[in-house]
Amino acid sequence: VLIPVRVPLAQYYLGSGKAEEIARMAAEIEADSLVFDVSLSPSQQRNWERLTRLCVVDREEIILDIFANRASTREAVLQVELARLQYSLPRLTRAWTHLSRQKGGITGMRGEGETQIETDRRLLRRRIQQLNKELEAVKKQRATARKSRARSTVASAALVGYTNVGKSSLLKALCGADVLVEDKLFATLDPTTRKMHFSDDGTELLITDTVGFVRKLPHTLVAAFKSTLEEALFADFLLLVLDVSSPRLDEHYNTTMEVLTELGAEEKDIQIVFNKTDKLPADREIFVSARCRAQFPGAIFCSAATGEGLDELRRELKRRAGKRRRRFSVLLPPERFDLRSFAASKGSILSEEYDEYGNLHLEINLDEQFKNKIENYLI
Repeated sequence: VLIPVRVPLAQYYLGSGKAEEIARMAAEIEADSLVFDVSLSPSQQRNWERLTRLCVVDREEIILDIFANRASTREAVLQVELARLQYSLPRLTRAWTHLSRQKGGITGMRGEGETQIETDRRLLRRRIQQLNKELEAVKKQRATARKSRARSTVASAALVGYTNVGKSSLLKALCGADVLVEDKLFATLDPTTRKMHFSDDGTELLITDTVGFVRKLPHTLVAAFKSTLEEALFADFLLLVLDVSSPRLDEHYNTTMEVLTELGAEEKDIQIVFNKTDKLPADREIFVSARCRAQFPGAIFCSAATGEGLDELRRELKRRAGKRRRRFSVLLPPERFDLRSFAASKGSILSEEYDEYGNLHLEINLDEQFKNKIENYLI
């Protein structure tokens, strides 16, 4: 049932009349549960359960369950558990409604229900603190890995976009990466970084696949997955992937930009990539393509499944990856052959040749910041 709501109300989120109508409908069809495509407050969930006597699930709980099913690595499990505990903490009263909340009239006496709730709250808060500490350690490890990548002077890109638009498929097609590719929501929870090589001039690019975004992504998940999502912040540029065959294309773009804004990454250099061109119906292809090109000039259309458009994408990635590098010709005397090792470690050697005097002529690609190291030997 789709119900437009201008202002959410405190008791049921909907008006009481509409709530009673839904309760009657649920009883008539003998529903097992009610699922809401919005986030309900703990009190609203309790009110719906009292009204309908059914299990009531909101959007946040559904997404948390999907994340829990997809989590496979230690980091993902920690992040999902933290989000679920933060979601459960204010809802503990639902778990102990079968026990009495009060006992007698003597000051200090409490029923077993209230005592159990307080015990569970303490346990949950203690576990949340422990998870935050463990995730802080993960965050430091990620920061160390980023520093290492930054020192390598290799350009980096992050794949971002709505869930199930084909980011992992693109990573596999571009880098030959052995990554999980499945047609399901949130198949990727952990960022995966692979190196892309351009054999003609030795240019390299690090591409990171990130967790997919979703409309109204719960804040508990944004907070829990902050260390994962921050990969987008530290990349040199972003590849924003969109499913061109989706009828909700504009909505997916807006959702992605909202999450990037929340992360503080909306000002990054962004390359729009329209994936799944092979799934675009023939009767809509010209119209959709023209509209997308008008809305996003410079966008690239491709299909990770068929390979269509990937050559154009590779050329653009090579151009962006090579922005920080320049081609230099140097002539090294025998006593400075150490600079050859330096050039190989910080850039790439395109060609090398010795002359009759023992000097070494090199053609290299090197980051501009290292030009001063070879400046005396440029030719």
